[in-house]
Amino acid sequence: WDNADFSRGVGTTFYQEFHTLNTAKPPFVRDVEAKIRRYLRSSYSAAWTLKITWEKAPAYAARTDTRRTNTYQAILTTDGFRSYVLMLYQEGGMQWDYTRLAATNVLIGYT
Repeated sequence: WDNADFSRGVGTTFYQEFHTLNTAKPPFVRDVEAKIRRYLRSSYSAAWTLKITWEKAPAYAARTDTRRTNTYQAILTTDGFRSYVLMLYQEGGMQWDYTRLAATNVLIGYT
């Protein structure tokens, strides 16, 4: 997500951290656990979860177009042994015009 540009005052980034080892889990964490169990078909109980949201983020360079924004999230979670990342995008996927970005070798994902 290094191509998001908040320099024009459009969009925001925020996060929420959940420590859930030996505590009651909020509905959001239970939903994350359920997704991991469903996708990986294995048991999972989160000890820690971090939700990062980029809301209405314009592409770099924002000086050229602040109308095409994206909202997306990364959710990092671990049980202390295994760690996972869920990447969630707004309905319809990424909306930036990749032909107008400074770099054209754009990927959605992580390594």
